[in-house]
Amino acid sequence: MMEHQLRRPPGSRKRRQRVGRGDAGRRGSYAGRGVKGQKSRSGKGPGLVYEGGQLPLTKKLPTMRGFTNIFRTEYSVVNLRKLEAFPEGSEVTLAAMKESGLIKDLRNPVKVLGDGDLNKPLTVHAHRFSREARRKIEAAGGEVREL
Repeated sequence: MMEHQLRRPPGSRKRRQRVGRGDAGRRGSYAGRGVKGQKSRSGKGPGLVYEGGQLPLTKKLPTMRGFTNIFRTEYSVVNLRKLEAFPEGSEVTLAAMKESGLIKDLRNPVKVLGDGDLNKPLTVHAHRFSREARRKIEAAGGEVREL
């Protein structure tokens, strides 16, 4: 069989029903809309949430308070226990963190948090440090460099 010999099976494509074309056309008179009422008129019917004048469910439910700050700064977070993987005395830069898989991309600023312990001196470069992280890095003999 060739491509030009392909045919649709008979009855697979029905013609659409043309309504409101007179009584001879099966869907004449009221055109399948019934008699009178809002849904029989032309134009759009009632909205999806309209409940016939009853107080709609969407209006009964409590609203969410507060707002979303669209100018919020999203930080990539790194905990101290993850920095334990770096060798003693090394410089932990953003590139080194990305290379070791601690952060996904360099577009977001990095914040170091104080979860875990650090037992070796490291020079850590980041945009922000929590108070606890700063204290633990300096207690281990390391250095904090804010970008």
